[in-house]
This record gives sequence, structure tokens and C-alpha cells, in this order.
Amino acid sequence: MSTRAQIRFATREEGVSFSEHPEKIHAQFYKHSDGYPEGLGLDIAMSLVKYDKLTNWEVESLDTKHSDLEYIYYIWQKPQSEAWISIFEVQPFVDQIGKCIFVGRADKLIGKYKTNTNYDR
Repeated sequence: MSTRAQIRFATREEGVSFSEHPEKIHAQFYKHSDGYPEGLGLDIAMSLVKYDKLTNWEVESLDTKHSDLEYIYYIWQKPQSEAWISIFEVQPFVDQIGKCIFVGRADKLIGKYKTNTNYDR
């Protein structure tokens, strides 16, 4: 069974919480499998920290919605600032808002989730 996820890019703005879905996003991608934090989450974090390449993402329209997602990721960016990551766990076909299970910098995500895997990068 696949673990589906959507990855969204948002701008870090004053007054916008990292633990809530932002109103505006600037890019959106879909990943059909391995969307859990110990997989996709670590891939995103390692790309930000060590410039690892990301694979198997599909570009999507900003308006595309899925009813079968299990995770939604936000990568918060701002020039001259470190990127932050938010992860929301959602219930497929039930709740597409979800619960925020992680907010922080890439190194904090690696520290939290790498210990739970055999991730070798």
C-alpha cells in the first residue's frame, strides 16, 4: 500500500503560523509512495542540509486536492532565512486538514526521525 503525500511550498511571513495550513502556496508536488516522515520527511530534510537529490515527485496545479493523502508537508522559505518544515498527518477520505505532527528546521527533523529508521544517507 502506498503512503501518499503532497509537498507545498510557502513563504515565511510575519503572523503566519508554521503549525497551520497557510492561505497561499507557491508550488505543489505529489508523491505517491513513501510519504511518511521517516521516508519523504528525511528526504526533504537531507536535501535542505546536504543537497541530496529528490526523486519521484509530480508537479501539480496549486488547486489540486486529493482525498487519499496521508501527509501534507510545507516547506517554508524566505530569502536570507533558513527553511522550516511542517508535517501534517491526515486521515485519507475523512480529514484533509489533519494534525500538525512536526514543525522545525531540517536538522531537527533529521534528529527526530532518523533514529527510527535505517536511513543511511
